[in-house]
Amino acid sequence: MLLWIKKILARLDLKPVTFNPPLLLSGLLALLILIGTVLLKLPVSTVRPISWLDALFLSTSASTVTGLTLFDVPATFSLFGQIILMVLIQVGGIGVMSFAVFFFILMGKKVSIRQRQLMQEALGSPSIGGVLRLVSWLFTFSFVIELVGAFFLVFRLVPDYGWGRGIYYSVFHSISGFNQAGFSLFPGSMAQYVGDPIVNLTLTMLITLGGIGFTVLADLLSTRRFRKLQLHSQVMLVGTVIINVGAVLAIFLIEAGNPRTLGALSGWDKAWAAFFQGIAPRTAGFSTFDPAGLSQAALLLTMLLMFIGAGSTSTSGGIKLTTFMIVVAEVVTFLRGRREVVLNKRTIKHQVIVRAVSIISISVAVVFLALFLLCLSEDLPFMMILFEVISAFGTAGLSIGATSELSVFGQIVIMCVMFFGKVGPLTLAFSVTRRSKVDIRYPDGEIYTG
Repeated sequence: MLLWIKKILARLDLKPVTFNPPLLLSGLLALLILIGTVLLKLPVSTVRPISWLDALFLSTSASTVTGLTLFDVPATFSLFGQIILMVLIQVGGIGVMSFAVFFFILMGKKVSIRQRQLMQEALGSPSIGGVLRLVSWLFTFSFVIELVGAFFLVFRLVPDYGWGRGIYYSVFHSISGFNQAGFSLFPGSMAQYVGDPIVNLTLTMLITLGGIGFTVLADLLSTRRFRKLQLHSQVMLVGTVIINVGAVLAIFLIEAGNPRTLGALSGWDKAWAAFFQGIAPRTAGFSTFDPAGLSQAALLLTMLLMFIGAGSTSTSGGIKLTTFMIVVAEVVTFLRGRREVVLNKRTIKHQVIVRAVSIISISVAVVFLALFLLCLSEDLPFMMILFEVISAFGTAGLSIGATSELSVFGQIVIMCVMFFGKVGPLTLAFSVTRRSKVDIRYPDGEIYTG
């Protein structure tokens, strides 16, 4: 019998399956979404029936830590369903493969080279060495930071909702905030706490730490001196401060007189609202006022923040802040007539610059395609559609009213964009293409540009 099988396989001339980490990572995320869909569709998960498409949309939104919802979460899902959403957010934020490797470590089993390669791809690590240590850091950081965040939220939510609901709400919003999901159990997101210092500072702390990247956090704890940090950590920290401060000031100046947003608030509430709205949009879908009331200038700024996103090896989507900064540095270098891109007295490799340009190019192409399809299928204002697409791509979760108005086709398009935004442009591109092993240098050619 065995000899007969060997003869058949020999005739078929089957080739070994090529190990493709990006494709496997995409498949694991898709599997998580399908499992979440089934669990959310269970009668015990909801207080009112939802369709399979609704369950798929919510599972995709939670697993990709986006936060876009078709309906009010607490009014639709039971406690069991809300816990399922919380688990999907946690697993989707940290990563399916990260959980798998973590359990391997806990059980004392060896992690294979292929599993290490998967983790390297999932975490965006430059080398396979130190990947297991990074996974251990990742879980330690995540649970400790979420626990600290829940601890501070308890001081505000327990007096309002009692010990049971207050602690549960604190844990849910801490996990949602750190993983950049933006799911809230309150009507109007966090609008009822627009001027509360504890809620504002705790959530922005969770959002910032979750979006800065695990490699940066590990580097900070091991080094503790800015000058000795890795270049990536230095660029990420400086970029985060610059873009956060700039966004907060811009939102305050643009919206201070807008009666639909900051204009209707008192002095300190206005300052807290601008502070929160300047930091949250890059990664999380929380808001302390209705973003639909923003002026067009503020909407454009918010869309830029969502498109940029946070840091690599973080829980957020977008093109990533370091990618944006590298391309800006390349433009500045070109305008100055220099050959090499230099950041903090370090030359950036040409391959890194090409990668950054490729990420932005692919991302713009995907956003444009989704925007084009939704303009054909949806009878909504252009700005609403554009905002929805960029929010889905950046896995930010903010909406100005388009989510609940989408057709079936529109929901499918947004789900695809959320999936793409979570997986990442290059990861998805490499999963469906073959990398060339041939390195041939052809003669130079001249093409006129500009």
